[in-house]
Amino acid sequence: MKYTESGVIQHIPVQGIPAVLYGKKSQKLYLSVHGKFGCKEDAAGFAEKAAAKGYQTLAFDLPEHGERKDEHDTPCDIWNGMHDLRIIMDYAEKRWTEISVYAVSLGAFFSLMTYQQDTLHSCLFLSPVLDMEKLIRNMMAHDAVTESELQEKTQIPSSSGERLDWNYYEFVRNNPVKKWTAPAHILYGEHDALTDRTTAESFSEKFGCSLTVAENCEHWFHTPEQLKILNGWLDNVL
Repeated sequence: MKYTESGVIQHIPVQGIPAVLYGKKSQKLYLSVHGKFGCKEDAAGFAEKAAAKGYQTLAFDLPEHGERKDEHDTPCDIWNGMHDLRIIMDYAEKRWTEISVYAVSLGAFFSLMTYQQDTLHSCLFLSPVLDMEKLIRNMMAHDAVTESELQEKTQIPSSSGERLDWNYYEFVRNNPVKKWTAPAHILYGEHDALTDRTTAESFSEKFGCSLTVAENCEHWFHTPEQLKILNGWLDNVL
């Protein structure tokens, strides 16, 4: 257990999932879901801002990330992602009365897929992947891979380093996000290469999300200028 200006930091495994709880005791909680190549510790900066607003933050490592980076027998796919997000939500619902979500990139997609039926107070999505089917189709087109070829071979390595997977593609195609009722705020970089602006605008309009388009920003907010935009957005929506 560690003490900081924003309160206590506790490392707590949740059914074997490495997790960390930030902030002073509260009935209000943000679940933080990191993106690809991220980890639970990425939530530290967000947790400090949330703590100032009276929230605790519970962050955890997705499969093959953070403390789980060597868990190659449990890939970070849609099924394992949804499985773990469900475990974390069930844990949170027994301990907090008001639950919100802060999710980044792939973590936002996993959240949208998993929490459609849950009662959430608020959702903050940073550079969310909103249409995984379209993203996979774009990857296939880039490498000139046809649906029939992918179906026949089941898995094909792509030039981006990602693996095209027929079962994954079929699942997301047959299970689009159909419902989202929780208030949601999206920060989207105008040059995001994973989600095009039309998709971001259409999704926001369909589900009543507040969309902020950040000029001169890409998918990953990391430069001082981009982080200033991100922090300003968080100050406004928290």
